[in-house]
Amino acid sequence: MISNRITYRTADGVRIPGTWRHVFICNGGHYFLTDLFIYADGLIDCWGLVTVVELEEKLRTGWVATSFPEGGEASADELAEWKFREPRSWRTPELLVAEVRDTIDQLNGRPDSTGRCLAAVDVFLADRTEANRAAALAAFLNIPKSQRRYALGDMDRKDQPLRVLVAGPGAQTYLPFDGTVTQKDYDNALAYFEERARWTAEIATRVPADGPVASHAPAVQLYHSFPTGPVDDPGTLGLRHDYPAPITVDGSNYPSVAHAYWALSVTDPQTRLAIVAAETAATAHALATEAPRREGWEHARTAVMTRLLNAKYHQHPELAEILLATGDATVIYDDMKSAFWGDNAGRGRNWSGRILELVRSELQAQRAGIFRM
Repeated sequence: MISNRITYRTADGVRIPGTWRHVFICNGGHYFLTDLFIYADGLIDCWGLVTVVELEEKLRTGWVATSFPEGGEASADELAEWKFREPRSWRTPELLVAEVRDTIDQLNGRPDSTGRCLAAVDVFLADRTEANRAAALAAFLNIPKSQRRYALGDMDRKDQPLRVLVAGPGAQTYLPFDGTVTQKDYDNALAYFEERARWTAEIATRVPADGPVASHAPAVQLYHSFPTGPVDDPGTLGLRHDYPAPITVDGSNYPSVAHAYWALSVTDPQTRLAIVAAETAATAHALATEAPRREGWEHARTAVMTRLLNAKYHQHPELAEILLATGDATVIYDDMKSAFWGDNAGRGRNWSGRILELVRSELQAQRAGIFRM
């Protein structure tokens, strides 16, 4: 299960989502508790990137360990070391590989073994033949045994209705304590699935009162650029901070948001004047780099940028229209000079993109008449 263990690696500038789980590695007869990183492209990092087939080989040889000898020495790096006493393991090599394959499916948004089982159950419920039941039973047994408790997402039932349904009246489930499935057990399981279908359909039709969680529009990428002057139809280039759109803030005039940002960042008045007079935003940045920064600037900079961007889009309605036209898209802002302001292929914090989304929302609120700016 992915749970909240979210990570990623970067390959050729692309973020590959992943997750991780704990495993033991046996190296030189010593067992090390470490992390197994699993990525959406099917690669697994266990002290080096391997494929699923290569992971199976490491499990076969015991390098990735699922069983442990009495008295075997183990450690967790710089945390503790111990010896095994009456060790028990809840995973076999086959079970671990099956869980890894499920995780790769989940990372890609594909049905995992549980999803495939529930799809087979839906087929059986729509056409209750023994052949369809057998297919549903096979799909259920293909779920890793460790995951055959919450396929239905019901913490109270722990998949008991599912076990009964795929077994059928007069048969037994794979768990001995279930006993033989009676007709009453089976009817109750059918009633459970009918009720489940009703509330599942109801949930699917609900619209969150506050709107969707994710954006509908494709992400907008604002690549690093070096504009030298305004153009008639700038498109998203006009959303760059260094685009020459003059702004007035607190009675002072600046050639662009970038000029204003760097001018306000320095303490020396003469340097500030030179930055304002700089021919390009790149020159303004270079001048600011050589000057002392205001005390506490790193704590104030996001508020300063928000104020400047609000000024830009209220003083330039034509640029505000370009920003509004991005809808609810995620704004990805590249800034080769700053991993704070830029996304930079997933290595930066993208604060410029975030603030542009905030300013866009304020413009939309103003247009909707929710409040005045």
